[in-house]
Amino acid sequence: MENSNSRRNAMKKIIGGAATVAVAGVVASRIAAADLGIGSALKGKINHSVCRWCYDSIPLEDLCKSATSIGLESIELLKVEEFETVKKHGLTCAMVSSTSDDWGIVKGWNKKEHHQGLEKWHKYLIDETAKAGFTNLICFSGNRDKDVNDEQGMLNCAEGLKKIMAYAESKKVVLVMELLNSKIDHKDYMCDHTNWGVELCKMIGSDNFKLLYDIYHMQIMEGDVIRTIKENQKYIAHYHTGGVPGRHEIDETQELYYPSIMKTIADTGFKGFVAQEFIPARKNKLESLKQGVGICDV
Repeated sequence: MENSNSRRNAMKKIIGGAATVAVAGVVASRIAAADLGIGSALKGKINHSVCRWCYDSIPLEDLCKSATSIGLESIELLKVEEFETVKKHGLTCAMVSSTSDDWGIVKGWNKKEHHQGLEKWHKYLIDETAKAGFTNLICFSGNRDKDVNDEQGMLNCAEGLKKIMAYAESKKVVLVMELLNSKIDHKDYMCDHTNWGVELCKMIGSDNFKLLYDIYHMQIMEGDVIRTIKENQKYIAHYHTGGVPGRHEIDETQELYYPSIMKTIADTGFKGFVAQEFIPARKNKLESLKQGVGICDV
């Protein structure tokens, strides 16, 4: 009893001190599977994933365990060195990251001077994606500026991406350009409307180049989400979620009704993944993730 009391008193001191937040974060990341588990109840019409960066305060090992208990099949936007961790837990990576110190959202395929470096970088990532048994590799248009308008940027993207399409096809890897908003989060990003992305898909003309339709971003830029998905589903390889406004939970606190959007996606015959990419506003991030998966599981 004395030892038990000593341990209890020591824990009170820790929780009462500056380490409270850190301790609470670790505890939250290790909620038992029995508390999170909804996997057995999932309906199977939607393949569920989650974006790693939204939960980067949780160790990847712990996120894998929680993801599995919730019923997720994927943790995505991972770097190459993180592949083995998710595979060890029986998970896939539904969308491989392509950001680095040199390349990313701002610096992409819409400028010819980037092509040589991007070609080398993406061929490496195509190889690693294929070796891991994954399929999708994200890519970005880059930002518009005074030197490149939307029309020229599209032509430049097509020219650069066509140089690696045969290679991607040979490795059975799909390059997926993300649609992002340029109004709030990514000022001047070029691939900021579905029509622009679809025209680029047509210009490239390969089933190994498609779009990542981010519902949060496209609600901000153009709305009309359900009709847009129905009309353009053959060009879409992947979906991301997020509450509007604020990019937080996708429940009644925001303006979109995700069950209808998910039903539309399922009704198109879509076989890819839908990834939760909202930033949890609540203290218990994993409960928010579980709720998001439940909302999307139509």
